[in-house]
Amino acid sequence: MYQIIKVLNNNAFLARYDDGERILLGKGIGFGKKAGDQFHTIKDARVFTLAPKEKEQSGINAVKGIDPVFLEAAGKLIEEAEEVFDSINPDILLPLADHIAFAAKRAKERIDIPNPFIADIKALFGKEYTVVLNCRDSVEKMTGYQITDDEVGFIALHIHSGLSDEHVTETLKITQTIDECLLIVEKTLKQSISRESLSGIRLMSHLYYMIDRIKTGEDINIELNEFVRQNYPKAWEVARKVCLYVFEKMKAPVSEKEIGFFAVHIQTIVNIR
Repeated sequence: MYQIIKVLNNNAFLARYDDGERILLGKGIGFGKKAGDQFHTIKDARVFTLAPKEKEQSGINAVKGIDPVFLEAAGKLIEEAEEVFDSINPDILLPLADHIAFAAKRAKERIDIPNPFIADIKALFGKEYTVVLNCRDSVEKMTGYQITDDEVGFIALHIHSGLSDEHVTETLKITQTIDECLLIVEKTLKQSISRESLSGIRLMSHLYYMIDRIKTGEDINIELNEFVRQNYPKAWEVARKVCLYVFEKMKAPVSEKEIGFFAVHIQTIVNIR
């Protein structure tokens, strides 16, 4: 059974449940309600658990300082994401609402934070980016602030976090590492690679899954090193530099097999003269 702890506005309230606290969102669900009211279910209400970090404090402290309208906006984004991905971790509600609230504060103060990885985010997390883009008008109407394309990219990382259980800061760090790896490829080959081109997207995708394998310690069952050294020496050199950089950045061992595997992709995707 639910017991209301605090009514946040007409569309949101905080309630205690058997195994913890929940945030409930839905049109009009808070109207006429008060702290202490009990119920089993509420029609058309969406129930959100608190993320592990928020569970360390009371729900009231977790939502303190966040205008309920930003909780509603975050809920709308999660609902939109569920239409595309079927399932998304609802624990991202508070971190996402907090981000939107902070972004609104920056917009009000005319502080613009550019997103240097917007092209990378579009390439790596295209579906997540599209979800936020499609929901932008609704969120703008709800919150009263304009969401820039750069901000769409930052919010897309939160959606990805809900799909992968990867923290936003970790995703941003990986995105930055991938961008820096592409810069190494460009500098070594003396040619630019568009982040929006098919070649650029394929290289970034390979790097993303390579980094994921390195993080988890997963090995690849493919040995191409000797073949690549002999047939694609330039691609091998580029891949070696990239893998060395990833090793230094992540402080994690990189299998030598990854060099040959990535080199084949470089040779196939990029026109090496």
